[in-house]
Amino acid sequence: MSHAERVPDDARDVPMPLTDHLAELRHRLMVSVAAVFVGFLAAYSQAEVLFDILLEPLKPILPENHGELVFTGLTEPFLVYIKVGLLGGVLLALPVILTQVWLFVRPAFRGNEERYATAFVFFGSLLFVVGALFGYFLVFPFGFRFLIEFAGQRYLPMLTIGSYLTLATKMLVAFGLMFETPLALLFVARLGLVDASFLRRNRKYAVLLIFIIGAVLTPPDVFTQLMLATPLLILYEVSIILVAIAGPRREVDADDDVPDSDGTAEQDPA
Repeated sequence: MSHAERVPDDARDVPMPLTDHLAELRHRLMVSVAAVFVGFLAAYSQAEVLFDILLEPLKPILPENHGELVFTGLTEPFLVYIKVGLLGGVLLALPVILTQVWLFVRPAFRGNEERYATAFVFFGSLLFVVGALFGYFLVFPFGFRFLIEFAGQRYLPMLTIGSYLTLATKMLVAFGLMFETPLALLFVARLGLVDASFLRRNRKYAVLLIFIIGAVLTPPDVFTQLMLATPLLILYEVSIILVAIAGPRREVDADDDVPDSDGTAEQDPA
């Protein structure tokens, strides 16, 4: 039975064989890959335009006489457009991918918690896009300027289109994933793995981890690292508030009948 079908709560308490889990995972992956492929076809048709958009934060920073990127291999432009199409395909397919993730993990939740599926897909897609846009508009100009000016007047930049795309893609994906922090923490909190007090107690470790991530994902200047660390710190505090409000999921939903010790369902008084 597919996870997309309605499964009674008591049926979900029965452990699913490993082979069924693997078959379900394979199905979800195939749907996600198909969605990415369709998105890739749409994005690849506009790959040149999309790559020009990716270049916009870099163009004003390059020296006047060296304002164009180069390529060093015959296949590099072709591979760059393929990668741009793939990146665009993943972004276009993101709602479908998140839907498949939700359908795969849905049996871990009970009855009325399935209403969170729409919110999970919507906010998951929104947070990723907001994170990528934050990196593109705010971090890229400062980070790239630091890297170009670090060489000074002694060296002239001869950037290849392949190396730039690799750096830009890594940073866009990293910022998008980092902005998923509130959704991820709320998800594990609903599973009962963490709570608000746990997040508060471990705040200092979270701060340290955030600054380490900022140092790894951004150019090696303090200002750019702070530009990544600051919103992540804010998102972590927002996550604590959301987890405190939502709390761990209850074993029995509020709208379910609670059985008495004799096995009969307790009815609300008239």
